[in-house]
Amino acid sequence: MNTGIPFPPLSPELFSISVFGMEFALRWYALAYIAGILIAWRLAVTAVKRPALWPVSTPPMGPVQVEDLLTWIILGVILGGRLGFALFYEPAFYLSNPLQILKIWQGGMSFHGGLIGVTLAALIYGLRHTLPLLSMADMMALATPPGLMLGRLANFVNAELWGRPTDLPWGVIFPGNAAQSCGQALGEFCARHPSQLYEAALEGLLLSGLLIWLAFRRGALKRPGLLTGVFAVGYGLARFLVEFVRQPDAQFITPGNSLGLAWHIGGYGLTMGQILSLPMILLGVGLILWARRKE
Repeated sequence: MNTGIPFPPLSPELFSISVFGMEFALRWYALAYIAGILIAWRLAVTAVKRPALWPVSTPPMGPVQVEDLLTWIILGVILGGRLGFALFYEPAFYLSNPLQILKIWQGGMSFHGGLIGVTLAALIYGLRHTLPLLSMADMMALATPPGLMLGRLANFVNAELWGRPTDLPWGVIFPGNAAQSCGQALGEFCARHPSQLYEAALEGLLLSGLLIWLAFRRGALKRPGLLTGVFAVGYGLARFLVEFVRQPDAQFITPGNSLGLAWHIGGYGLTMGQILSLPMILLGVGLILWARRKE
């Protein structure tokens, strides 16, 4: 495949400095996490400062409690994301090498694991402080998509999590032997779907715009659980669809399973990302129906 857009000259590191012979670098991926957390904090504070948006004009918590909750959420993201990656994607390796789980700097985070970690952290915090759990979940759902968008953009900058080979004019020629190994003729380049950008647009930009519009213009926060349901359905559908063009993790690809399906019968099945997204979609639909019926 000679057609495609060359990957831009981007470095995973924003800058690096040398201190006492040791190299320290600020990576775009770390910056995406930091910026995503800050944006989420500001969105949540903005929402709780407007009592009219909430049931009986009562926000689930105050700005100070939002800051306290943020610490719990950060721990949930890191611990849940790392453990989720280890258990969902490479359980055999990490069960044999448990100390490798601690090496977060080597990469490997799972959104679905992070979601479980954040959910448990928020549940514990909410129960300890007797907070309305569904309204608290709605606040968190509203604040999450910008961080997802930034994370996917950082994946693109890192030239990782690229998609399957494509002949479409916007296919990107990602660097590296793995990206350039797709069975093409000798001397030709392999263009792939920029699936990171698809996810940034769908689960980040589009979903964020929808949730903000529902919360600040359509009164969705007055119906506890509605925004959480929309987020779950929106992310689940976006991830499920993009998985069709996203290159699966190498450990799922075998001689008889070139598509990297985690579950399949007769060549038809689902990737791990799709399997993990289905419960989100079902839970989201249930929350939306419950919230509307409650109204």
